[in-house]
Amino acid sequence: MQNLTPPTHQTVYLDHAATTPLDPEVQAVIERTLADVYANPGALYTAGRHAAACLGMARATVAEVLGVHVDEVVFTGSGTESVNLAIIGGARARKEEGRHIIMSAIEHKAALASGAQLAQEGFDVTRVPVAQDGSVSVDAVRDALRPDTVLVSIMYANNEIGTIQPIADIAAMVRGAQCGTRPPLVHTDACQACGALPIAPHTLGVDLLSLNGSKIYGPKGSGLLYVRAGVHIEPLIVGGDQERGLRAGTENVALCAGLAHALRASEEARVHEQARLRSLQEYFFDSLARCYPRMRINGSRTNRLPNNVHITIPSLEGESLVLMLDQAGVAAATGSACSAHDLAPSHVLRAIGLPDEIIHGSLRFTMGRATTKADIDYAVSALKDTIAKLERITAYSFLAQRAHASNASHTSV
Repeated sequence: MQNLTPPTHQTVYLDHAATTPLDPEVQAVIERTLADVYANPGALYTAGRHAAACLGMARATVAEVLGVHVDEVVFTGSGTESVNLAIIGGARARKEEGRHIIMSAIEHKAALASGAQLAQEGFDVTRVPVAQDGSVSVDAVRDALRPDTVLVSIMYANNEIGTIQPIADIAAMVRGAQCGTRPPLVHTDACQACGALPIAPHTLGVDLLSLNGSKIYGPKGSGLLYVRAGVHIEPLIVGGDQERGLRAGTENVALCAGLAHALRASEEARVHEQARLRSLQEYFFDSLARCYPRMRINGSRTNRLPNNVHITIPSLEGESLVLMLDQAGVAAATGSACSAHDLAPSHVLRAIGLPDEIIHGSLRFTMGRATTKADIDYAVSALKDTIAKLERITAYSFLAQRAHASNASHTSV
């Protein structure tokens, strides 16, 4: 492939699964709200009632997009907090009925850490294995159910390899299961799925659903949790009655307003953007295959998020690839964003059967609204050059080591 120059003077950003740029319209909403709404939404005077009205409008927008009641929407400070609140709060609320929870082996670390916290409190956590493409089967979840199971948490789409899970089928099975006195709660982490897949909780059949503003061109530090009417969970942050007593602390009205606007915009653009990204994804995979036929595609080729391209380059280090791509003006990732500084092999790639010796050669490219075919052409060209450079360095290092070993052998004789 010919060497190309970046389509713009800016970086070709291909790490939207980590975070997305802030939508200018969302930014305008946040700035306007910051300027106009300064009072505490819990105050009784006029300015406080105005703040409460703005917060209520944001909640109503979210409820309308999700097709739920306003009282089922809880604003949080991030997707991680939403996942923590759903899993830990849900399990603690039902601990008298049982102390067993189920999640998949490839959940986000927010879920896995929640499970680890509950394990310290005496809960038993079952991690359901996945197939080689990262999919969780309904039968595997059914087999893991026990009379003391109180919560099942399966992510809607994986943040590393993009595999989409059959959440509606899993939720329907769990609802009909004979577990204890009532069916376990079903939670799904939909942070990566939002903007790409239908997220109506009633259609999915879940009791709890987590979303994150920073994945949908909304503000960082914003998230929400859908809590089905009638479901009781325990709060993690206490000291006030905000968010129906589930999250104490004065609400950040501006971020809530920004999140609501971003959610509505992402849902309005979802069908068109999904088709556009799916076409770019196929082009990306085909271009990479021509560039480096030895690459491995991780996750399902078809049943995956339309913006996700996750590959492994055997014998090379993903960290070196990412750093050299960055020098060439391409932003990519080695795995999940929350593990960017963790050199331990990805738990997701281990779960789908990749050996440690090739896991480190993995790259994740995730596209977004501004991604073009020209961006992909440049990224693939930069990757081809980067691979060639690293292979030359590796070959030189190998020859140097052999020469050193040979000299050492002759010296010892």
